[in-house]
Amino acid sequence: METKETQNSFLKRKNVIISARRYGVDALGAMAQGLFASLLIGTILDTLGVQLGVEWLVTIGGFAKAVSGPAMAISIGFALQAPPLVLFSLAAVGWAANSLGGAGGPLAVLAVALVASELGKLVSKETPVDILVTPLVTILSGAGLALLIAAPIGAAALALGQLIMWATELQPFLMGILVSVLVGVFLTLPISSAAICAALSLTGLAGGAAVAGCCANMVGFAVLSFRENRWGGLVSQGLGTSMLQMGNIVKNPRIWLPAILTSAITGPIATCVFRLEMNGPPISSGMGTCGLVGQIGVYTGWVDSGAAIAPLDWLGLILISFVLPGVLCWLWGRLFRRIGWIREGDLTLNG
Repeated sequence: METKETQNSFLKRKNVIISARRYGVDALGAMAQGLFASLLIGTILDTLGVQLGVEWLVTIGGFAKAVSGPAMAISIGFALQAPPLVLFSLAAVGWAANSLGGAGGPLAVLAVALVASELGKLVSKETPVDILVTPLVTILSGAGLALLIAAPIGAAALALGQLIMWATELQPFLMGILVSVLVGVFLTLPISSAAICAALSLTGLAGGAAVAGCCANMVGFAVLSFRENRWGGLVSQGLGTSMLQMGNIVKNPRIWLPAILTSAITGPIATCVFRLEMNGPPISSGMGTCGLVGQIGVYTGWVDSGAAIAPLDWLGLILISFVLPGVLCWLWGRLFRRIGWIREGDLTLNG
């Protein structure tokens, strides 16, 4: 008993908290931000440079995309409150895990960086030669683990993503509903839909369904709660995140039904009617209208394919991203307000 208490006391002192929230919510969300600040921004700059004929934008975009692994690992370490030497050492760990993980690199980075961060924290400032010991432990444990498990994790994540995409091509109606609803729910929950889509390399028709689900939640909640939150709420949810409604959802889960039902409608419309594909960076599949990243990702895919962009493509993107989520969620909201499932103030954002 005494040994266990001593171990718990040591872990507490080193700020090593083994919990689903810290690893599955905080770290995953931070990883998405690291991916956003490297691969996604780099892709946007690259696309702008190509479209505008500005070579230096293409070059800078390439630099940003090249450091996505280190950016993700450092972001994860930051979420785990790693001390400076651990945090800086994670750059090498992230590069190793992302490179060895291939297309499923983000998931490999998550698994490896979590272990390396916590081991680095355990030895941090425990020896007189901390400046040597902490980076050595962090890099050796992280890079060594990456050599062992990054490739299998990356392959498994890629295989799962390909299975989802194959199933969506095979059954676009049913999978359009399933992917749209699930990714939309992940977006609103305090976990990262963007990181999940990136980890699974979710693109193509399944990526289009994911975009539809995210937009149904973001634009849907923005329009649904306009009565309570006015223009500030419209912008913060429509271009920010529907996660702002989580506190209200906990109090009254039925306020989520309009967005979920809307995503169940717009998902199969995206896959079956417009054949909307998201072939930009996989992270864009889980971003929706946040900074219009989902729409930029779809456009990037169009450009990269080299095919002509038809008016129907633009019509589908606009309807799926903005018009249908707003109209359908508003109609569902009117019904639920009328039957008393949504009451006045249920959707009011605090602050």
